[in-house]
Amino acid sequence: MSSNILKQHAGIRAAALAAMIPFVFAIAGPAEARIKCVNGNQIVNGSPIATPYCQDELVANVARGYGLKVSAATIRNNPNVKRDVCRHIGRDNRIFIACIDSNSVGRRPF
Repeated sequence: MSSNILKQHAGIRAAALAAMIPFVFAIAGPAEARIKCVNGNQIVNGSPIATPYCQDELVANVARGYGLKVSAATIRNNPNVKRDVCRHIGRDNRIFIACIDSNSVGRRPF
């Protein structure tokens, strides 16, 4: 008889534990997985590293400052949009380096 009571008690404990698991994860919250960009540099372990992702975000931010309606995702996914934006505002010192590859046309005459 005592073994039946122990089995019931263990079953109740397991059910209570299973019911608490979602609440524990809800309290903990989601992990922060967003890329952090500062002035065209990705922050990795506290150090800034120039990455194409953050450079494209910087180009989009500067373009919006000039009144162009363009998103960072559009700049990343469409090289023609980036080329057009860089053609218009690529001489701005903030994005000059980010626009070098999109403005190059290969070998230039002397």
